[in-house]
Amino acid sequence: MTSGQAIRPVTRELVAAHLAERADARPGRVRLVVDGPPPSEPDRIAAAVVADLRLRGRTALAVRAADFLRPASLRLEYGHHDEEMFLDGWLDEGALRREVLEPAAPAGNGRVLPRLWDTERDRAFREDYRELGETGVVVVSGALLLGRGLPFDVVAHLHMGRAALGRRTPEEERWTLPVFERYARERNPEREADVLVMADHPERPAMRG
Repeated sequence: MTSGQAIRPVTRELVAAHLAERADARPGRVRLVVDGPPPSEPDRIAAAVVADLRLRGRTALAVRAADFLRPASLRLEYGHHDEEMFLDGWLDEGALRREVLEPAAPAGNGRVLPRLWDTERDRAFREDYRELGETGVVVVSGALLLGRGLPFDVVAHLHMGRAALGRRTPEEERWTLPVFERYARERNPEREADVLVMADHPERPAMRG
């Protein structure tokens, strides 16, 4: 979606403001996703987008994909470092659709569950539903979210090259690096992005879209 557009240097604040502006330009409820590997800080960008939207007078809610993972008995069925499961089996897609994306659709009921599963305690959060109203925006953030057919209205992808991702990934998480390479190669998240952010240096990003 972003091919042919110039890449320009920006700041994280400008990235968040641009995404908020794109969401605010749409009528009714909006489902925005900020997709990127953990070192690109998608949750931080999403929180800034929500803050900006609220200043614009829109109801906005941040939802972390990490709070919609499956229970450990399912997520780690084949071990803690199974690459296939990390790519396709950790996220509870059904719950994310049912509790967040479908209610936030124009024809949904507007009642969104902010968090579902506490992975540290391996039990459900006791979370109340939030009302988005008729013009609310839900901002979903996390990794490996594109190429699944999840219904988003505005798509941002934070891209990190192989070398940068390797430098910024903690040693205990380096087993995930081949998964992110496969994700980039097979799912081509840049193709889905309305806004592409080059995040090799998260504090000095560049943006297209």
